[in-house]
Amino acid sequence: MDGTKPAMDSNAEETQDEGQESKGCFECCIKCLGGVPYASLVATILCFSGVALFCGCGHVALTGTLTMVENHFSRITSDHANLTMVIQIFQYIIYGIASFFFVYAIILLGEGFYTTSAIKKELQSDFKTTVCGRCITAFFMFLTYILALAFLAIFGFTAIPVFLFFNMWNTCAAMRSPDSNITSPDSICVDVRQYGIIPWNATPGKACGATLGDICNTSEFYLSYHLYIVAFAGAGATVIALLHYLMILSANWAYLKNVVSTHDYQDIKTKDDQDLEAEARSKEGQNSSSYS
Repeated sequence: MDGTKPAMDSNAEETQDEGQESKGCFECCIKCLGGVPYASLVATILCFSGVALFCGCGHVALTGTLTMVENHFSRITSDHANLTMVIQIFQYIIYGIASFFFVYAIILLGEGFYTTSAIKKELQSDFKTTVCGRCITAFFMFLTYILALAFLAIFGFTAIPVFLFFNMWNTCAAMRSPDSNITSPDSICVDVRQYGIIPWNATPGKACGATLGDICNTSEFYLSYHLYIVAFAGAGATVIALLHYLMILSANWAYLKNVVSTHDYQDIKTKDDQDLEAEARSKEGQNSSSYS
């Protein structure tokens, strides 16, 4: 019996150590999770998703649009040379947008981590933010506001090809519908020259009847139409993400300003208390000296 008692004590000590280690790991995990800026993380995921959809789908949709115009609306290369150049410029802009927002979203996520930890340390009186840190937050807030306005314009611009392809889709659907009483299908045409995509002297410039139906059945039209819709949705998601970032940055800046004001008030109050205490001590010293 006496021989088994030390073994039982050692087992109890090992169990207690394991419990303390697991408790320490749990507290460490809770502390780490508490420092994650979940709002910035959600905004970053939404921004990455929106930019990826807009850039990827928009790039492929532009290529499909150019192929469709070359094959069906403008057989002469010189007639759609300007369109080719514009599409290439848009594709290069898409490359720049994807690269810029990838870096910018990571910077804003890092700023969210910094601000979250700074606010917590401020509340614990372990750390004080500097004027430079608050200015950086204000700068990102201003830049995000400008980017939100710019991407809102892009969001509206992306609706234009969606509208054009939707009109062609509806026209083809009306031609195929058995309820439509169309006596002369060749009189139904889509003229892309009226949209300014190609010049008025481009040949053929328009598609009518069965030719229009064949265009609507091509993979270029079907894929480009749906990709433009996805790119439009991606642009909208990016706008929402930027507005989300703007609210986060505004809240962080207000929190930092409030905490700094609180610390300044506490410093002034502490100084006043010290002055009152020193004045009371001096009066006590004068009174004691007069009694003596």
